[in-house]
Amino acid sequence: MLGMESEVPLGQPLRSSSGVSHGSASNLSLHSHGEANTLEFRIKAADKSGKKTISLWHDVTLVHVDPATDRPTPYLNFVCEIPKFSRKKYEIATDEVGNFIKQDEKKGVLREFKKGDIFFNYGCLPRTWEDPTFVHPDAEGCRGDNDPVDVCEIGSRIVGTGEIRPTKVLGILCMIDEGEADWKVVTIDAEDKWAPFLNDIDDVEKLLPGTLSAIREWFRTYKIPDGKPPNVFGLDEKFMDKHYALEIIKECNHAWKELITGEKERNLEQCDPEVRNLVRRLSKSNLVDLAINDDDDDDAPNF
Repeated sequence: MLGMESEVPLGQPLRSSSGVSHGSASNLSLHSHGEANTLEFRIKAADKSGKKTISLWHDVTLVHVDPATDRPTPYLNFVCEIPKFSRKKYEIATDEVGNFIKQDEKKGVLREFKKGDIFFNYGCLPRTWEDPTFVHPDAEGCRGDNDPVDVCEIGSRIVGTGEIRPTKVLGILCMIDEGEADWKVVTIDAEDKWAPFLNDIDDVEKLLPGTLSAIREWFRTYKIPDGKPPNVFGLDEKFMDKHYALEIIKECNHAWKELITGEKERNLEQCDPEVRNLVRRLSKSNLVDLAINDDDDDDAPNF
């Protein structure tokens, strides 16, 4: 049972086009397809019957829903891609129909963190998108990175690839990755023993000293073994507080809705060709099985 929180729920979940939204992992199952350690390997989510494919990006709600009461909670759903103490670069395939999880590759070679194992659970927030046509005023003039918002979950549990967990938002870091804004939301599992004591980013620094600086240094240096320069950060390298983080999440949830309704693609005239192609590639792969109608607007998250 999740502990009671005084926070107000962030909003009501938006129904998926299939008529089924998943507010928690309670009715989902994970299935592996293909041989592990190959380019064809995928981790797919489905309903409990295993017959209906579920997109971990689109069909899981941003706001966690208590399966016992079917009511929104103060927590956000976290989809884990890379478990803590591992290094294989698993990620949601945003440009594939169904958005299964795959291991990232470059020129046909499967990617791992050459720096070594990551020390926190790493993944993303469903139903968010860092819009590559948008330049946030605090992002050093850089546009969004065309992916769901990244999450660093700092709890003690090792969360498996594809698992969904309710988490508390604590703060956010603005990383600039090769000229793109790449926000990193810091969260903790709602059932972690530290969760009752961590309510904002200052609590992390006070009660778990060194955690935030270690996260920042991980992201600063993890590409150096690949021969790339260190990453840099906006906002004077500061971790911003929970309120600021929720505003970024709100923007990215709105951007996600524009993407999957096709509104973003219909308004690309002012964008350069590279950005237009990025958005159109995502739109084509995701609108194949997504057709959210206007009746859903009243149920959109109301941050």
